[in-house]
Amino acid sequence: MARNLIGIDLGGTTTKMAFITVDGEILTKWSIPTETHDDGSHIIPNIIKSINEHITSSEFTTADFLGIGMGVPGPVDIENGTVLFAVNLNWKTRQRVRDQIQEGLGLQFILDNDANVASLGEYWKGAGEKDEDVVFVTLGTGVGGGVIAGGRLLHGVNGGAGELGHVTVQPNGYLCNCGKRGCLEQYASATGIVHVAADMAKDFLGTSRLKEMEDNQESITSKMIFYLADNGDILANQVVDRVTYYLGLALANVANILNPANIIIGGGVSNAGNTLLQPTTRYFQENAFPAARDTTKLRLAQLGNDAGVIGAASLALRFQKTN
Repeated sequence: MARNLIGIDLGGTTTKMAFITVDGEILTKWSIPTETHDDGSHIIPNIIKSINEHITSSEFTTADFLGIGMGVPGPVDIENGTVLFAVNLNWKTRQRVRDQIQEGLGLQFILDNDANVASLGEYWKGAGEKDEDVVFVTLGTGVGGGVIAGGRLLHGVNGGAGELGHVTVQPNGYLCNCGKRGCLEQYASATGIVHVAADMAKDFLGTSRLKEMEDNQESITSKMIFYLADNGDILANQVVDRVTYYLGLALANVANILNPANIIIGGGVSNAGNTLLQPTTRYFQENAFPAARDTTKLRLAQLGNDAGVIGAASLALRFQKTN
């Protein structure tokens, strides 16, 4: 009996893939560049070629796999196995991903949005393990999220459930790429944090290395801001305080509505660890309804870059169990 799964985490720069057991253990993992030129027409053929090569070079055959799951950075039509569009992949029109992959590999295939897939990974084998109600928020270039309630991933009527990056935290605030203003994504993503720092530096009058860097138009990253905050930079600490206020406020509203066991914070920004988690938790507790505050916990993600492939594999497993 087939005991393995294939997980694909399709990103704008790199595509990660893995062979994973039905118990969620990674057997082997690898990555290939995501070739987005020519309207992204090489992406799926490259994935098919790479997986076929890894099956051939291993002790496995196609019969050893139950199916394939994939996370995609864009809106998806799960029922029809298509990606509506994906700016980061240079896909401007609907892509019939399932048909191509099933034809190329001869295995059942299912896909979902990458943030949803990462949330499934943390739910299955990471910080949300053993809980049936989990919310995942990923802080990267943007802010994404996924909601699992009663063990089920929520999609909503049009696939829009879990879009935590577009919770409004500052009315009439920064203009977001989605078209509205004040979205969490514009304040707590890696790029949003840098934007907040640039604005706060304009009015800062004290001594600060971050202020010097802003004045000298040096390249600044969110990682650098948290590093400076850790090392006592006054402005950097003020930026972190403002960012974590917005994040804590947004997550408190999520808890007030859903009261999950855990809200898991992942993505590159979460590498700041307790420098991010502690003030966020403080603002979360100030803004959460007591019943939610006392039972919902904020936790850092555990799987790192493996969350996507593990969650994608779990998609394939869930598909097999429901069909």
